[in-house]
Amino acid sequence: MISRMTVRRIWMSAVGVIVMGLSVGLFSLSALGMDPFQILAHGIWRNTSLDFGLCYTIISVILLVLVLIFNRRKIGLGTLINIFLVGYAADFSEAFFGALLPERTIVIRLILLVVAVVIICAATALYFSADMGVSVYDAVALTVSERTPVPFHICRIVSDVICVIVGGILCFLSDGDLTTSGALLQTVGIGTIITAFFMGPLIAFFRKFTDKLVAGEKHGK
Repeated sequence: MISRMTVRRIWMSAVGVIVMGLSVGLFSLSALGMDPFQILAHGIWRNTSLDFGLCYTIISVILLVLVLIFNRRKIGLGTLINIFLVGYAADFSEAFFGALLPERTIVIRLILLVVAVVIICAATALYFSADMGVSVYDAVALTVSERTPVPFHICRIVSDVICVIVGGILCFLSDGDLTTSGALLQTVGIGTIITAFFMGPLIAFFRKFTDKLVAGEKHGK
């Protein structure tokens, strides 16, 4: 029998991951910049003929294999949910809201960006509070920090910078018109800076509430 707490944690992981995927679609529609890992994923995707959902899954599986080799303790059910749901939720979000808002002014794009940042932080807090395994991207920095003297925040900064540089170059190359670089401008922008500086505090804020979902279950609420 699966305990009520386990069911609640699975639910929190699934909802958190799906909402994270929806926020990725909104980031894309805002065309004002994405978070570092999404920049890398979009850079790779733009140079393939695959759907984004399938491409994201392949990238995640490759990282999953590496994490399983070096630190399998970071992998759990939540990790698998993340791998197989985020990309497809992002595809749905971009298609649905893109059709709903075919004409997007700068004001609408800014609103989409703000909403995307807020909900990705809330979703990440829900996903972390579930404590059923971390995403493969988070696992990479955690593993490096545990295996070296370098602290986690430095490892995360380095991994983020590498993702932005590599993903940015791939987006730049995918344009086919080096004078406009539209794909690069859509993925690396103010949204990238906002996520770098505000995601941490916002996730910590939302965890004050999401942690209570687990704490309440422990106390039989």
